[in-house]
Amino acid sequence: MNIKPLFDKVVVEPVKAEEKSKGGIILTAAAQEKPATCVVIAVGPGGVIDGKEVKMQVKPGDKVLLSKYSGTEVKIDGKEYTIIRQNDILAIVE
Repeated sequence: MNIKPLFDKVVVEPVKAEEKSKGGIILTAAAQEKPATCVVIAVGPGGVIDGKEVKMQVKPGDKVLLSKYSGTEVKIDGKEYTIIRQNDILAIVE
């Protein structure tokens, strides 16, 4: 299935969380933090939103940092994705 976001929405896939702490302790799923680093999978076309022209700044394949609790999590074909607004992206990681 192909995901095509609308307007200023961006579909991202979280980068796998660390399963061990820096000290070597194995973390359970509940103890792992939600990843803030994601890979952009699909980008909406932008356009006029709330009377303002929105130009998309990210493209598929970009690695980005997100706000901790932003977006809507969805599961499609067994994979987890998050759909966010472009303004919830804090930075592009190069």
